Amino acid sequence: MLASLLVRIVKYCTRHAWALIIASVLAAIVSGYYTATHFEISTDINKLISSDIDWRKRELAFEKKFPGRYESIVVVLDAPTPENAKQAAWALSARLSEQPALFPDVMLATSGPFFQKNGLLFLPTEELASAAEGLGQARQVIGVLSSDPSLRGVSEAMGFGFVGVQRGMLPFDDMTGPMNMASDTLDNVLAGRPAYFSWQQLMQGKPAEEGERRQLIIVRPKLNYADLEPGKAATDAIRQAATDLKLAAEYGVDVRLTGPVPIADEEFSTVRDGALVNGIATLVLVLLILWQGLRSGKIILAVTINLIVGLSITAALGLAMVGSLNLISIAFAVLFVGLGVDFGIQMATRYRAERHNNGDLDEALAQAIRGIGMPLTLAAAAVAAGFLAFLPTEYRGVSELGQIAGVGMMIAFISSITLLPALISVLNPAGEPEAVGYKALAPADRFMERHRMKVVIGTIAVILAGMPLLYFLRFDFNPINLRSPDVESIATYLDLRRDPTLGANAISVIAPSPAEAKTVAERLAKLPTVARVVSVDTLVPTDQEKKLPLIKKLAGELEPAFAQDPETPPTDEDNVTALRNLADLITETAEKAKAQGPAAEAAKRLVANLTKLADGSQEMRASAERAFVSPLKMVLGELRNYLKAEPVTIESLPPELAQQFVSASGETRVEAIPRGDPTDNEVLRVFARSVLDLYPEALDGPISILKSGETIVQAFVEAGVIAFIVITLFLWLALRRIRDVLLTLIPLALACAATLQICVLAGIPLNFANIIALPLLLGLGVAFTIYYTMAWREGQTNLLQSSLTRAVISSALTTAVAFGSLWLSNHPGTSSMGKLLALSLLTTLCAAVLFQPALMGPPREPRDT
Repeated sequence: MLASLLVRIVKYCTRHAWALIIASVLAAIVSGYYTATHFEISTDINKLISSDIDWRKRELAFEKKFPGRYESIVVVLDAPTPENAKQAAWALSARLSEQPALFPDVMLATSGPFFQKNGLLFLPTEELASAAEGLGQARQVIGVLSSDPSLRGVSEAMGFGFVGVQRGMLPFDDMTGPMNMASDTLDNVLAGRPAYFSWQQLMQGKPAEEGERRQLIIVRPKLNYADLEPGKAATDAIRQAATDLKLAAEYGVDVRLTGPVPIADEEFSTVRDGALVNGIATLVLVLLILWQGLRSGKIILAVTINLIVGLSITAALGLAMVGSLNLISIAFAVLFVGLGVDFGIQMATRYRAERHNNGDLDEALAQAIRGIGMPLTLAAAAVAAGFLAFLPTEYRGVSELGQIAGVGMMIAFISSITLLPALISVLNPAGEPEAVGYKALAPADRFMERHRMKVVIGTIAVILAGMPLLYFLRFDFNPINLRSPDVESIATYLDLRRDPTLGANAISVIAPSPAEAKTVAERLAKLPTVARVVSVDTLVPTDQEKKLPLIKKLAGELEPAFAQDPETPPTDEDNVTALRNLADLITETAEKAKAQGPAAEAAKRLVANLTKLADGSQEMRASAERAFVSPLKMVLGELRNYLKAEPVTIESLPPELAQQFVSASGETRVEAIPRGDPTDNEVLRVFARSVLDLYPEALDGPISILKSGETIVQAFVEAGVIAFIVITLFLWLALRRIRDVLLTLIPLALACAATLQICVLAGIPLNFANIIALPLLLGLGVAFTIYYTMAWREGQTNLLQSSLTRAVISSALTTAVAFGSLWLSNHPGTSSMGKLLALSLLTTLCAAVLFQPALMGPPREPRDT
């Protein structure tokens, strides 16, 4: 009945070919117009998973209570000195705050006004006492620097150290470090290179750590999700502001951007890069493969037009169904070309075979659909089922892809039995002088016939022997590994992740109140997987009753120093005199101390540099003054602010800080930071599990990654099970024999096992992107095996030489090229998907072409083809 119906459809379409072609082209044009005017794509990756899942509901509620965490830009400023990093951060944050329409929230992470005032309170009590004592003793130096922030004042202040050596207050060797620091800066000044000096490093007596030379600005920008890169306007504005402020030239600062917004934008940009070249190369290869398989320009033109019309209609229907595409569903076009072309190739190849046997074009088309119609229909239903099986899953991104691609497969099938015959009828390609197939594969057919059982048993034995490999199959649950480490946002994130103090992999637990948050923090701190706990209490310094008196006493000691009348700005001659006096003082002190070793060498080096600077140009001395005095003014300003410290309570915290931990309704966030290597997936997995065992409602960081992974894997498992059941049902309804159903599915099972075993051997882990290959290849693979099963049931022999094998190989190669174009993508996730799709296709093709004929054996009623 189905064959008769399909024959009538094809005959009707060929009789009314021009009307059908015109109607189809008009439908494609209307669809193209609809697509162009209604095209939307949402790049919001937070919408790829259903919001109805419990953990997603908690995340969405969390985002409302603590807004901006998933829509932020982290501006990372790395500088040669801590002072330069702070100066650049203050300048950039101030410039960004001048654009509230684009940047509603701009916050300095650790150097905002609150920390500028209360920074000393966060030091340990003993360390603060020691620092206060040292600063108190240096009040004379501070007075000189405060009243005369110039090259003359710096020279005079440095001289106090050598006077102290002469008075026996400290050994000359203690001046080695400061002298070398000053010489390092002067070396750069004298050589005309960028020069920077750190007073903070001088006071600490040790090089500044990487974290001290880094500042973070947290920006919550205005995003436009209608754009392919929603944060591009914001990131461009940040980079422009950094350029306008000359942060690189003035402070030697390297400005990098990371955070959810730049990562999402650069991910799309990475996918886009090279897409045009890859697309053109793919098109050329597809045309070459079509030529190899079809050998007729007119037939290739018909298949191509059929494909374009189907793609245009599918795109319009897809947008009508889902409203806007997402970063996953937009791949429907590649899948349509890769999978939908199979139906056209099967129909066209079978037509060529029939045209060789029957010179009449219309009759050849009718006989082609009579022979291929049943397997083609069953294959189309199976492929569509493979896609539509994603519909019930919680992975919205793939669910919408399945919906669009499933409908697309139906459209591709319908157009292949209607529009394609009409196009072939109108184009009227020449008849086929030779039989369509692969005569060269005749020896392979004979080998398969003679050694059938050896092929079957040997293949199954190899697959079974490799099954233990599946124990070592890895699933990489961390989506950051699917992104290119070469793009700035990911490289910066990976850099920050190595710093345990920043909490890039932190997990959040929400307590009803600040009081209860203390209990949560205490319980989390006891977990062996937790290195540190951060909460609103972390922003309230401890031992304030001891620290505040120390600061008050220090303020009393330093206030006279800061209150000194400013000196008259020095002339260049004054600076030269001061430099020479300092050089003479160092020489005199070294001689009296009978300096030897490193200290003596440091003294000679500094004296030589001071002399060269004094003998040099005024511009050179101005450069030296900028290097020493600019950070000096910042440090003195910071010290003045530190002396204004006041008692800190949760209630007195600035709103922008408190809101990070306490919501408007009083709920309080407690943050746990993992112990161990933050780049190790297993460390993060164990950390997440341990926190979840204690607080099942915990979220953020590794828990979001873990739960996303579980949801996505579950979605694919569900889709695979649904697709398998539906496809098996289709096969049973069509074949009506359990044996024939098994003959169709067993090669597919072996292909799946072989694919996973090769993944282990090749070191290819499964991930969120490439796992899509498995259920999709279930649909495509069963299409190939259905073709062979139906041909075998019809009594065909010598299947490797048949036109069917030519069509299957041409279709597989075309699909492989389409998927292979993904392999060439600059985006690691997309590349891994293309790699596994191509690998799965290869194993499926081998199972269908080389194994299944041997498994089926001779047909019940042989008919030589």
